[in-house]
Amino acid sequence: MNNQQEDFNQEITRKRKSTTTATTNNSSKRINNNNNINQNINLDHYDQEDNDLLALSLSVRPASRPRRAIPDEETSPSPLPLQLSQPCSMQTRLVSQSPPQLPLQISPSHSHSLCIPPFMPDPSVVPVCRQEIPSPAPAAAAPPSRPLRPRRNPTQAPGQGKGDTVPALYPWATTHRATVHNLNYLLSKQITTITGEMQCKKCEKQYEMGYDLRDKFYEVGRFIAENKSSMHDRAPSVWMNPVLPTCKFCDQENSAKPVIPDKKKQINWLFLLLGQLLGCCTLDQLKYFCKHTKNHRTGAKDRVLYLTYLGLCKQLDANGPFGR
Repeated sequence: MNNQQEDFNQEITRKRKSTTTATTNNSSKRINNNNNINQNINLDHYDQEDNDLLALSLSVRPASRPRRAIPDEETSPSPLPLQLSQPCSMQTRLVSQSPPQLPLQISPSHSHSLCIPPFMPDPSVVPVCRQEIPSPAPAAAAPPSRPLRPRRNPTQAPGQGKGDTVPALYPWATTHRATVHNLNYLLSKQITTITGEMQCKKCEKQYEMGYDLRDKFYEVGRFIAENKSSMHDRAPSVWMNPVLPTCKFCDQENSAKPVIPDKKKQINWLFLLLGQLLGCCTLDQLKYFCKHTKNHRTGAKDRVLYLTYLGLCKQLDANGPFGR
């Protein structure tokens, strides 16, 4: 009986020891598992911090660029931690070529220790707007206006190689171009008949024809005095298209025309005036007369012809009604 009781007590003692050992082993395992979990949590936390810092450093600037020392003036207190100073050309380049957007995630626990270096532009890029554009020069003062030249007299001097005087080809002509002696001088020299060459348009014969100086000049002068107010500085049709004399050989009416030399200095101006045949001259020949008698020579033929009539009459009688 006693042996059985001892065996029973030893069995109970053995079971208690095994139960205590199992409990101790379970506690040790539980403690080890808790330690492993804590270590994993700490490692994960550190790995997350490292990843955040790595992402932040990559998004701020490339690792290859050196960090520039921040001068004193840049460390002055400012409401913003980042101040970018870049030329306008760099802004244009950054807009046109945007850099790849890297994810930037900053943990709130590390925002207080973040230090972002200032932006450093690439030295290989030459900014365009840094070159100072010279300011435009002030507009030069307008040059003084050219002084007004006096109106040139249309009565030009003779051309090169031509003098003011010419040989007097007729007794009533002077040595000046397109100029005749006055009426009193001619009468004093017993020059009363003015002659000239005529040619018939039908039979083409040439002959000499003469006009009485006194009578013909009185006829022309009276016509001008009576019709000057109605002419309006224009030659009438009877001067523009004169009635030609009758040929003395073939008796053809309105057929004999004056022979006008090709050289203007040889024109028999007084003969044409007395016969009222100045309209047979060309416009160029009439301008020649006005040029050398200081008359306005521009305009239509009727105006230049009118001035030629008045100019010749005034040469004969300066006191007559032949002014303009």
